[in-house]
Amino acid sequence: MNWSYLATTGATIWFGILLLPWRPWNTGEYLDAPSSPPKEDLSDITVVIPARDEAEVIESTLSGLKEQGHHLTVILVDDQSKDDTIRRARRIMDQNLCIISGEPPPLGWSGKVWALEQGFRHVNTPLTLLMDADIELRAGILSMLRKTMRENGLQFISLMAALRMVSFWERLLMPAFIYFFKLLYPFRLSNSSFARVAAAAGGCILLETRLINEVGGFKALRGELIDDCALAKRVKSLGYKTWIGLTHSVRSLRSYAHLKMIWNMVARTAFDQLRYSALLLVLGTVIMMTMFWLPLVGLLFPSATAKVISVGALAAMILSYLPTLHFYGLSRCWAAAMPLIGTFYLAMTWTSAIRTWQGKGSKWKERYYTKRPETG
Repeated sequence: MNWSYLATTGATIWFGILLLPWRPWNTGEYLDAPSSPPKEDLSDITVVIPARDEAEVIESTLSGLKEQGHHLTVILVDDQSKDDTIRRARRIMDQNLCIISGEPPPLGWSGKVWALEQGFRHVNTPLTLLMDADIELRAGILSMLRKTMRENGLQFISLMAALRMVSFWERLLMPAFIYFFKLLYPFRLSNSSFARVAAAAGGCILLETRLINEVGGFKALRGELIDDCALAKRVKSLGYKTWIGLTHSVRSLRSYAHLKMIWNMVARTAFDQLRYSALLLVLGTVIMMTMFWLPLVGLLFPSATAKVISVGALAAMILSYLPTLHFYGLSRCWAAAMPLIGTFYLAMTWTSAIRTWQGKGSKWKERYYTKRPETG
C-alpha cells in the first residue's frame, strides 16, 4: 500500500482550505459597535421578535434594544408561551412595544417563520430587524448596522451572534459551530456578487422591509428550518446586495451547558442542510473521516514520508481553526481537539438523519417537524 499517497489525501483537503482564495477560515468580515455610541433616532426601524417561553432571557433582550436609540418600535410575537415571557417583557419596555398573541402555526409552517409572518403584518417602517428572543445587542450596534447598509449600498445585513462559550462543552463545540458554518457558507463569497452562495444568521438580520414582499413574503419560507439562509438566498437571487459578518456586539443568551443540548441543537437541522440526501450524508461522512481522522491515523503509518505529511495535515487543520479561537478569546489549546470535534459533529449529523428516517424529525420548543414540508 502506498502510505504516502493515503496520507496526502487528508493533507490535500486541509491545505486546500488554507489556500482557497475566499479564505473561509478567516475572521476578517466583522462589525462591532463603537466604544462610545450616541443614541440616534431609530424611528425608521421596526424590530420583530418571535418569543416562545423566553422568560429567562427576554428582559436582557429588550434592555439591549432600549439602549440602541430613540423611537425604536418593537413587535413581540408571543408564540403561545406558557411561562411569564410577556409579563417580563412589559416590565422592561412600556413604550414602543407591540405584543401580538400568536396563533398556532398552520400545517406546513415552521413555528418561527409563522411568528415572523404574524409580526411582519404590523411593520410599516422602511427597515426591519429580524431578531431572536435570546439575543442581546450592545449599545450602538443597530445604528452601526444601518450606517454600514447606507455606506455600502446594502439591502440586507446580518451578524453572526457570539455564542455562549462558558461551560466545557460550549468551549469545545460552539466555536466550531461557527467555524463549520463559515466553511459551508464562506462569508467572502456570501458578501460578493456570486449568486450561488448566500448566508445569514437569523438572530440578527437588518433588511429593507420591501424585500420581504419581493421574495414572496414569509410564506415563501414557511417550511424552511434554516430560514435565515433561505431568506438571504432569495434576496440575493433578486440581485440585491447582502452581507454577513462576525461580531462581539450581538450576543446569544442561550445556554448550552450540557452536551445533550448542543447535540439536539445541531441534530435539529443537520440533515436538512444535506437536503435529506443519503448520498450526501455518505459523501460527507467520507470527507469528514478523511479530514479529521486520516491525518491522526497517518502518524502510525510505517512510512516516514507519510508521517511527515500527516504532521503537516494536522498543522494545517489546527492553523485553520486558530483565527476563530482568537476572535472569541479562547485558548489555542482547543484546536488540538479538532479530530474529536469533527467526530462529534459527524455523529450529530447522523443522529439528525436517523431521527428523520425514524419519523421523529426535528424538535424545537415542544414542536416536531417530521419532514421538510413542500414550499411550492
